Amino acid sequence: MIKVNAIGDACPIPVVKTKDAIKSLNGAAGVVETSVDNEIAVQNLTKMANQKGYGVTSEKISDKEYKVTMTIGEGATADDIKEECLVVDSGRKKRRVVVISKDHMGEGAEDLGKTLLKGFIYALGQQDELPSTILLYNGGASVSCEGSVSLEDLKSMEAQGVEILTCGTCLNFYGLSEKLAVGGVTNMYDIVERMSNADLIIKP
Repeated sequence: MIKVNAIGDACPIPVVKTKDAIKSLNGAAGVVETSVDNEIAVQNLTKMANQKGYGVTSEKISDKEYKVTMTIGEGATADDIKEECLVVDSGRKKRRVVVISKDHMGEGAEDLGKTLLKGFIYALGQQDELPSTILLYNGGASVSCEGSVSLEDLKSMEAQGVEILTCGTCLNFYGLSEKLAVGGVTNMYDIVERMSNADLIIKP
């Protein structure tokens, strides 16, 4: 068993350390146990394991210690990224990623900006070609939480296959971890990967 100490490490360091430990197995089967100090890190590590097909369990040791245990099968590597290409008529549909980093759109009057963002998200859901992913971080994290005027539009897009992901560190910072109302939680490592692999990034 390889033990990884990521207690006190901010996102995305626990994920990076765990991936490095998996790489050190050099394709052999093994178990990697990562210690972290918050539930967001547990969720991030569990999501990574599920994406890559590793067995995963988690255990709360105390209020400030959690253990995430991954069982890695022979031949697996940390670089086996699950492809999310959508195929249409034997051609690949472009991977479009929408990035929302504020609770309003543009500069100037903030109330106007909030109205514009609501209109943008509504219009986005009316397009013939929906984005593959919507990423929300910093002030944009509140848009996917309880009380958001855009919740119904986001839920409608999610029901049509759009992946909606909100930064876990941002939810925690703004005290919104228990108020997420649509989509899932992500981390900065995953955000960077998805933006890097996008064919088109749209930022209102």
